[in-house]
Amino acid sequence: MRLRVEFTTEPFDLDEVPPHAVVARDIVQGAALDSVDVGPFGNTAEGGAEHVLAAVHELLRESLEAGATRISLQVNVIPESAAATGEAGEGGR
Repeated sequence: MRLRVEFTTEPFDLDEVPPHAVVARDIVQGAALDSVDVGPFGNTAEGGAEHVLAAVHELLRESLEAGATRISLQVNVIPESAAATGEAGEGGR
């Protein structure tokens, strides 16, 4: 099974990247995921279920410890047909 996770960490700071956002970025970029898209207002990562769930677990724990007061996330199953063709599927990027 393949999964896509979309997440944001708060509080936002438009002047400087907060420590919790740096931690979250480093976790997903260092994880064994197939694709990672990090941006100022949202982040997306895709990969095998085991790797995505492990990254989400670490992201939640470490981002909260680094000062996040809210973490919003959504996890979607990527249909096998979309995964096989490289398409993002419904709601994808």
